[in-house]
This record gives sequence, C-alpha cells and structure tokens, in this order.
Amino acid sequence: MSAPNRHDSCLCIGRVSYYSSPVSDDVPRTRLQPRAVRMVHKLRVAVEAGADAGAVCAPEDGASLAIGTSEDNALVLADPAVSRYHLELRRTAAGVQLVDLGSRNGTWVGGVRVERAVVPAGTRLKLGDTTIIVDDAGSTVAPPASDAPQLPDLVGESEGIREVARLIHRLARVDSSVLIQGETGVGKEVIARALHEASPRRTGELVVVDCGSMPATLIASILFGHEKGSFTGADQRRVGAFERANGGTVLLDEIGELPLEVQPSLLGVLERRAFTRVGGASPISVDVRILAATHRDLRAEVNAGKFRADLYYRLAVAKIMIPPLRERAEDIEPLARHFVQKLTGVDELGPLASALSALRAHPWSGNVRELRNVIEAAIVMGELDLGGDHPTPLAQTPGSLQPYRDARAAALTRFEADYLRDLIERTGGNASEAARLARMDRPYLLTLLRKHGLRS
Repeated sequence: MSAPNRHDSCLCIGRVSYYSSPVSDDVPRTRLQPRAVRMVHKLRVAVEAGADAGAVCAPEDGASLAIGTSEDNALVLADPAVSRYHLELRRTAAGVQLVDLGSRNGTWVGGVRVERAVVPAGTRLKLGDTTIIVDDAGSTVAPPASDAPQLPDLVGESEGIREVARLIHRLARVDSSVLIQGETGVGKEVIARALHEASPRRTGELVVVDCGSMPATLIASILFGHEKGSFTGADQRRVGAFERANGGTVLLDEIGELPLEVQPSLLGVLERRAFTRVGGASPISVDVRILAATHRDLRAEVNAGKFRADLYYRLAVAKIMIPPLRERAEDIEPLARHFVQKLTGVDELGPLASALSALRAHPWSGNVRELRNVIEAAIVMGELDLGGDHPTPLAQTPGSLQPYRDARAAALTRFEADYLRDLIERTGGNASEAARLARMDRPYLLTLLRKHGLRS
C-alpha cells in the first residue's frame, strides 16, 4: 500500500493518539473506536495475511519487538512492500506503543496511517501487503531472579531504570559494541560511564567524542589523529580519540549526526580495529570497546539513506533504550533528592518536598537534564519555576535546607578535604610530587594542607 503524498495530521481518540495521513478515496475509511487499554506484559505478533502468513514472534524478554525485512529484526518479513526497518513495538503500562521507523509505505490501522501511537492488545496493523495482529503473550512476566544491581549515579526506582541497570550489568561482561538510545537529556553519557566502570576496561580511559559538535573538516583528525604537516595548521602530531582510548572505551556521542562521508572510515576501524592517522602511512592497531549514543532512531536514518546499514549493524550489536522521564514518575523523588545532595551536601528535600506533586506532573521534555536545572534554580532562587507565568515560592521549613551560599561553602570544604587526603596518600606525603600531580602551586597546596590539618 503506497502512502498518500499529503501532509500528516494528528488524530486523538480516547487514550490513543494517532499521527495520520488523509487517505485517498480508494482506501476504505475505518472509524477507530476507543478501547479500554490494559497493561501488556509480553509482546506477541502473529502474521495474519501476506507472504509470511502464520508466522508468530514472541521475544523472550517481551519488552520490545522490531519488524522489517532486515535480518536483525525480531520479526523478519519477506514482503517487498515492507521497509528494511519498518516498525518497532514496545510494551507499556498503557498498551502497546508503536513507532513507525520512517517506512516508505507506512503503518496503517484501518484507513489511518500511524507514525506513533499507543494501541491496545488485539490491534491489527497493515504493513505493505502484510497484516499483523499485536497481542499479549501472557498475563505475567516472571521478574528477574535477582534485583537490579546498584550502580553509582544511576538513580531511580522505576522498572524501566532497573531494567537498564540489569542490561548494564549483563553487557559489562562482554566486549561487544553497544548502542545507547534515548531522548535528549535522559542521561546517555551517564549510562555509558556506568557501563565502562562496570567492565574490565575500567582501568583504561573513557574517551567521549561528540559527533554532533565536530567540524566536518576535522572529524577524521579528532577520531584518528594526524601527523605533523598533514594539512594547513597541523604544526605537530595529534593523537586521536581511538589511540587515547587504547585499552579502554570510546563513546561516540550523538552518532546519528556523523556525516555520511565519514562513516566508511569509522566502519573500517570497527571491523579491523586499526586505523591510520591523517597524513600517516602505517596502520595503528587499537584495543578499544565502542559505545555509541543517539537521540535519533538510526533504523529510520538507514531507511532514509542518511546512515549506513553496515555501520548500524556494527554499532548495534547490543542496545540499551533509556525511557524518557515522563514515563517513570516514580524516579522523580529519588532524582530530586540526588541532585539536592549533589548541589548542597544535604541529604533531604527540604522545601522541595512540597513541590513533588508538581514535579511528577510536569512533562519533562528535557528529561533528567531539565529536572536537574529546575532543582538547582529552585535551590538558588527559593521558588519552583516550571515554565509557567508565575514561579511558585517554596515553603521554608526550619532546619531543612541550608542557604545556598552556606551549603556550597560546606560542600567545597568537604571536597577539598577529601581530595587533599587522597592526593597525599597517592604521593606518600611528598608535597612536590602532590603539587605536580594536582597541577597546583606548591605554596598554595601547603596552605590548603595546613587549613585542613593535613600538614603541620
């Protein structure tokens, strides 16, 4: 079924939202009736009609399911009218979330083309010349035998974030590439650092490369380094990210922004674990693990011809999907408490406790990063500003939060003492070596040591 070449519109029925395209007169018009939605525990898809009629797919974890003609989908279809990466289904507390991955012929519910929606179990979907039925494979899914592992800076109590913790624990044991996906601000770099720190490569360096901010003319140099004189301005040899991370991990942040013309070079490094500096002649072998992060769905970028399919295969050996903050309201309080403690050193919410209901109700388009900024602004200004016309003053409770200036000074004092104590232990009490390691003037270092009682 070819998609009409018209502007999309949004149709909301009951608790189900459909992004739809107007259909032509020869397409039957089906009125979508709202149905009571219920939690889907495990996804199951059955092919009702088409080249693969009779096929059934119910992944073991039952949390998500990708459909398309590419072999790395959970349900692989032979229908030539289906795109390589056509559709992804995810189970949620409200039903089945479907996301069309920019398919050329679309995903249809009756006569409505759907790009993103939440539908109940039992819904029929049309993909090309194939009809599938989305269903629930069981009333319950057995919880993991052990609870989610505790990981530093991975804060939250929701099942979504606990599943991320379990994935990190499992993937830290292997050396495969991992693609970390999630909206802007969900904490993709935090997840990457947790994965690195939990792995045997923790003693090596985690080198972060922001693919979205690199000038196109310097990308190869930043990734692979260059030799002196290799181009105008190259006045000395530069060691690139892969070489610096030897023995450790490279995080390619916002990999979806990497220009298409640079992608073959990156693919070569992933396949051969070797590269050549710009202007160099000899290949350099490296032992690195590759993590990639993006807010884009790279399968949709592959469909659109903006990202190489073979590079996607290499990067997405394993995947971690971080749910947006609006889908895990139970994480708001522990995150708020975490940020208050980080900013003030006080392990209590204080006046912010009265604002929890407003914080939970906020949509958080900027996710965890936005929450942190709101918490910091509330501490500094004494009022909660969620973007409305009038910020809400926070009720002051005696003995709750210190004034920001006092809390900051106390936190700085604690940091100095801890840092200096560790510095002296590392250098065996040698002040000159400590000053060199900390990149501080020796007289100033001695002053700080005396201030904290670490030197007479």
